[in-house]
Amino acid sequence: MKLEGKIAIVTGAAAGIGEAVVRRYLDEGAKVVAVDVKAPASAASNEQLLFVQADVTQREGIEQIVSATLAKFGRIDILYNNAAIFDMRPLLDESWDIFDRVFAVNVKGMFFLMQRVAQQMVEQGGGGKIINMASQAGRRGEALVSHYCASKAAVISYTQSAALALASHKINVNGIAPGVIDTPMWKDVDALFARYENRPIGEKKRLVGEAVPLGRMGRPDELTGAAVFLASADADYITAQTLNVDGGNWMS
Repeated sequence: MKLEGKIAIVTGAAAGIGEAVVRRYLDEGAKVVAVDVKAPASAASNEQLLFVQADVTQREGIEQIVSATLAKFGRIDILYNNAAIFDMRPLLDESWDIFDRVFAVNVKGMFFLMQRVAQQMVEQGGGGKIINMASQAGRRGEALVSHYCASKAAVISYTQSAALALASHKINVNGIAPGVIDTPMWKDVDALFARYENRPIGEKKRLVGEAVPLGRMGRPDELTGAAVFLASADADYITAQTLNVDGGNWMS
């Protein structure tokens, strides 16, 4: 029960990593506000869980998330900033609309929700924990994935800046950089690689899993240990870091 009594917001909560983190935070004793732009299959709220359907790219959506959390639970202790989208195409064919869409969710939504939650944490006093979801893609460039890689590099950079800005308020800001995780999004990712690399469906997913030093793709629940650790008192002396949870893909 490492998070007993804590109030956590988790974005991108309807599926994949976000859904797994919501379950684990609840198991660890937190009360959770699960946020997604679309309703999950089961969106029933209760005394421990509040579902909020909101768009993090809109100012009104961010205010809705914060106000709903305060109305239900009275404070915010943890933000798990997970909402993100993926797209790809050859660099010479990249478009303004893909850039705008990827950066709106992965960077603008991440930053301004972090800012708004941090403002609330400062007003409350007592500190807090903010965890931003980066990616191994943010550690490097990829020929077909320029916008996504750049957006996740921005997450790492904003995490460092925010950690320094908020340290005096006892707000820890850290990131998690997953490797290849077997989530529903990988169906779309695999299809895009099949299109642009002229591969059969399923081949890219198989190859990237085999290339991981631990020999397989990760599962969403394998991110939740890091998510709990960075949200807990165990990480009180850790800030401005982005933790790799990737089976050994990136060494640092």
